[in-house]
Amino acid sequence: MGMNIVIAGAGDMGYHLAEQLSYENKDITLIDLDKDALDYAASHLDVLTLVGDATSIEVLNNANVTDASMFMAVTTSEKTNIVAATLAKQLGAKRVIARVRNHEYLDPEHEVYFKNVGIDNIISPTKLCSEEIFKMIKNSNFTDVFEFEGGKLNIVGITLDQYSPLVNKKIQDISDEELFEDIRIVAIVRDQMTIIPRGSTIIRNNDHVFFISNKRAVESIIELLGQKKITIKNVMIIGGDDMAYTTALKLEDEYRVTLVHKDKERCKWLSERLNNALVINGDYKNIELLIEEGLEEMQAFISLTESSETNIITSLSAKNHGVYKTIAHVDTREYIHISHSIGVDSLINKKLVAANQITRFLRKGKVESVSGIYGVDAEIVQYSVAKTNRVTKKPLKELHFPDTAIVAGVIRGEDVFIPDGDFVLNVDDKAIILALPAAKAALEKFFH
Repeated sequence: MGMNIVIAGAGDMGYHLAEQLSYENKDITLIDLDKDALDYAASHLDVLTLVGDATSIEVLNNANVTDASMFMAVTTSEKTNIVAATLAKQLGAKRVIARVRNHEYLDPEHEVYFKNVGIDNIISPTKLCSEEIFKMIKNSNFTDVFEFEGGKLNIVGITLDQYSPLVNKKIQDISDEELFEDIRIVAIVRDQMTIIPRGSTIIRNNDHVFFISNKRAVESIIELLGQKKITIKNVMIIGGDDMAYTTALKLEDEYRVTLVHKDKERCKWLSERLNNALVINGDYKNIELLIEEGLEEMQAFISLTESSETNIITSLSAKNHGVYKTIAHVDTREYIHISHSIGVDSLINKKLVAANQITRFLRKGKVESVSGIYGVDAEIVQYSVAKTNRVTKKPLKELHFPDTAIVAGVIRGEDVFIPDGDFVLNVDDKAIILALPAAKAALEKFFH
């Protein structure tokens, strides 16, 4: 018997959630008023669809919410989500999640109000996304950063150029002084394909390489790759909607933030609410204006307008004017896969960020956390070793792990390890595993 999951809202976020979950033989029902969106989902995914209003009790009953292990309300209407989630819980859904955007609702001390009406988690794509951007700016040398145990272990991604000492070498031939014991390569993205590396894998120019390292060694990766370390002080944000506002709010205490937006009234609203950020009213498509406002003195440029194309193009212009780090928000799924090849450092998509956060709530097999990587088919999953079984009896190289997965790191109490083939897992270890979708079923068996 699979898990029965009901998702209200077949937009990008609902679609992405359904896609992530449909790999795992869960029974998924999508509810939406838009028949076209449902038809699209039904023809691409293994899901049931139901045309109707998710706040209708009859529709929820037809979707069999009574037996749902999880109900997620992720339509674009906050009010719909809250009403639908409250009803779903009373009809019997076990765990209920609602997508919201109101900042007030996200205040931790208000959480209890939602719990009282039966909503287990509220989630805001915008807020999660601004936290992700903050992390990218903090660790600006890398295009992607995932922290485990508060940063004791990190997985970082970086694109190699032809000057990197690792290029054209086999992984097994990279000598110990080139790759420190506390650093290991765990994945490579090449031509939009994700490769889980073996000793015989050769690293190529322009590969996007993911390393795992302990806290101490993150600095050494930069040294190792001969990349110069840049400290970010000045940040320019273009755009003025909720995402731009939330991001400016998150960054303005640690960085000098300049925000450029085209709407005069909204600029007034923003400058009343932001304490340290400088808000400028102007057309952000005009690169001359951005240069006048100090583009060339910026170390980071974050484009958060409502147009994915504008975001990508202005990021590339910023790059051409010497800005070190560019982050573009893109809404269309098609662009995400091409980010590393077009020269924008980091693409971010708030719906994917939010969907990844929700799938975390769902894992079985004692999974602590899951991170998705942009444009990468692999996920990073953290499993805990619950009891003594074959996983704890043999060294890793004898366990016949699937080829499409790699044990990247292990957390044991206060200690962290980057294991080699001779490493043996103990009970209560947390194993950080990078896995392609094909490996999921096998891994759940290992750690169940």
